[in-house]
Amino acid sequence: MRIVPLIFLGYLFAYLDRINLGLAKLKMLDALGFNELVYGLGGGLFFVAYIVFEVPSNIILQKVGARWWLARIMITWGILSGLTAFVTDVWQFYLLRFLLGVAEAGFVPGVLLYLTQWYPSRRRARIIGFFLIGLPAASLLGGPLSGWIMSWFDGANSWMGWQWLFLLEAAPAILLGLLLPLALSSSIRTAGWLSAAEKEQLETVLEADRDELPAQGHDIGAAFRSGRVWRLGLVAFSFLTATYTISFWLPTILQEAGASGPNVIGWLTAIPSACGIVALLMNGFLSDRARERRWHIIVPFALAIAGLAAAIATDGSVLFVTLAITLANIGIVASYPVFWCLPGVFLQGAAAAAGMALISSIGNLGGFVATYALAWTKDLTGTAASGFIAAIVLLAISIVIIHRLPAGEVNR
Repeated sequence: MRIVPLIFLGYLFAYLDRINLGLAKLKMLDALGFNELVYGLGGGLFFVAYIVFEVPSNIILQKVGARWWLARIMITWGILSGLTAFVTDVWQFYLLRFLLGVAEAGFVPGVLLYLTQWYPSRRRARIIGFFLIGLPAASLLGGPLSGWIMSWFDGANSWMGWQWLFLLEAAPAILLGLLLPLALSSSIRTAGWLSAAEKEQLETVLEADRDELPAQGHDIGAAFRSGRVWRLGLVAFSFLTATYTISFWLPTILQEAGASGPNVIGWLTAIPSACGIVALLMNGFLSDRARERRWHIIVPFALAIAGLAAAIATDGSVLFVTLAITLANIGIVASYPVFWCLPGVFLQGAAAAAGMALISSIGNLGGFVATYALAWTKDLTGTAASGFIAAIVLLAISIVIIHRLPAGEVNR
C-alpha cells in the first residue's frame, strides 16, 4: 500500500501522456496542417530520445535514489506534455516530442529496479503486474476521458479540444511528481513506516533470494556483455512494437472502419484495455503460483498473433476490428508482468540497473517502428496492415527465444 499505488499511478499518467497523441491526432493534424508522416516522425522522436537516455537515467537513479529521480522524471515530463498544447509548427512539435522522451527516459526500468529491492522473486510477477496495469488502465480510462475532453472543452477559452487534452492530462503527472519524495522511501533502511524487526526480516528474505539466483554479473559491463540481455531486448522490442501499433493506430483504424467522433472512438479503444487488465492480473498471479515463467509468456504471445492475424483478415467492420484487437491486446498485455521478472533472475546491482534499462531501450525501438515506420508504410500502401504483419513475425521469433531459456533458471 505504500509503494504499489503510487507507482501504478505514475505509469498510468506516463502512458496516458504518451498515447493521448493518438486521439489528439484526429483533430490536431488538420488544425496544424500536419500529414501522417509528420505525426509518425514526431511520435517516433519520443522513442529515439527515450532509448538514448534510458541507460544513463537508470544509472543515475541507482546513485541518487528512486524517489528523487522518479519525481524529477514525472515533473519534467508533465510540463513538456502540457506545452504540446501550444505547438504551432512542425519543428516545435518535433522538439517537444524529443524532449518528452528525454524527460521520461528511465521511468519504467527505474521502477522495475526499485521493485527488485523490495520484493523477492517468488512475488514479483504479481507486484510488477500491479505496476504495469497502468498501461492498459491508461488506455481504458484515457480513451473515454480524452474523447470527452476533446468534445466537451472544444472552443473553451478559444482553445481547441486537442489543446485542452494535453493541458489537463499533464497536470496529474506534475502533482504526483511533487508527492513522490514525501511518500516513497529510497531503501528499506530509511523506511520510517517499517519497524526495526520488519526491516531486518525483509532484508533477510531478499538476501536469501539473491543468494539463490544464478547471477551472471554485478557491474554495468556485465549487462552489455550478456547475450541473454540482448535476446530479451528483442522480445521486448516485439511486444512493444505490437503494443504501440495498437495504441497509436487503433483510433485511426476504428475511424476508417466507420466509427465516428472522438467520443465514440474513445469508448471503443477502452474495450481491449479492459480485457487486457484482467488478463494481466490473472497471468501474473498464475505464473507466481505455478512458479513457471516461459509458458506464461509463450501462450499469450500465441493469442496475440491470432488476434493480429484476425484484424488483418476482417472485413473492416467496427465490431470485428474491435474483437480482433481485443484478443491481440489480451495476449500482449498478459505477458508483461511475467516477462519483466526475467532480467532480475540473472542480473544484480549495477548490472541490473543497466540491463533492465538496456532491455527497455531496445524494446522502445518498437515504439519508433510503430509510429514513424508504420506511418511511412501507411502513406505508401494506404493501410496499417504492414505494421500488424511485422508484429506477428516478431512475436513468432520471440516465442522461440523464450522457449529456449533454461526452465530451471527462469521458473522462480
